[in-house]
Amino acid sequence: MNTNNLKKPLYINVYDELLLQISKGVYPVDSRLPSEPDLASRLGVSRATLRQALTLLQDDGLVRNIRGKGNFVIDSFYKQDGVQLEKLSNPMHKCHISTFDRIDTHYRLDPDTEYTKQILKRDSSTVVAIERLYRKGNDLVGYAFTFMSMQMVESLSLDLHNQDQLLDFLENKAYAIANHGEIEIKYTHTVNLAEQNETLIGQDECFLLLESLYNHGDYPIMHNKFYIPQQFSNIKLNIYN
Repeated sequence: MNTNNLKKPLYINVYDELLLQISKGVYPVDSRLPSEPDLASRLGVSRATLRQALTLLQDDGLVRNIRGKGNFVIDSFYKQDGVQLEKLSNPMHKCHISTFDRIDTHYRLDPDTEYTKQILKRDSSTVVAIERLYRKGNDLVGYAFTFMSMQMVESLSLDLHNQDQLLDFLENKAYAIANHGEIEIKYTHTVNLAEQNETLIGQDECFLLLESLYNHGDYPIMHNKFYIPQQFSNIKLNIYN
């Protein structure tokens, strides 16, 4: 093949120009890019060509599109060396591109089912079901659902009524006492929030991380379901020979 006949596609030139402007701070992290008609006009290209460049920027983790709001520069471009899924720590904080203003927690007590017996690997007359709602401003941008056996809650002396203690355990201390874990990554178009009046941004296209944490026993400390909207996700695995 005569590579001299290959021409660089126009949308790659647009990608390169936008990447240059982002790196120079013309469009800083968390800023919204101009509207597509405005940006296409500034760059002297069609909206179709611009969309191809924006799609590539989104695929490369430089820009995210929020439906109804526009395209935003994200900070994952500046955090390429972060610790990823190989190390024990909260995957929501490793794989979600945003920081959170607050995390709300709610719990309920359920009788065990065949499903909870399977994931918690034990019979438990009572199972604690906990949801975490990760918020950025007024937006719900992440969601997690956790199952723990009541035996595990009691052995860890967790006070379910102490929201701060419970949240600190779920977000941090569980990973400090665990010595290994399992994560399965799926993709889902359905997020069933316990609160029907809540809406997770991007909930029609989410990565679902199923995580079980263990210490030295045969039973999981807890089983987590993390829902990370695709537009906010940055999932990376380091691979070695």
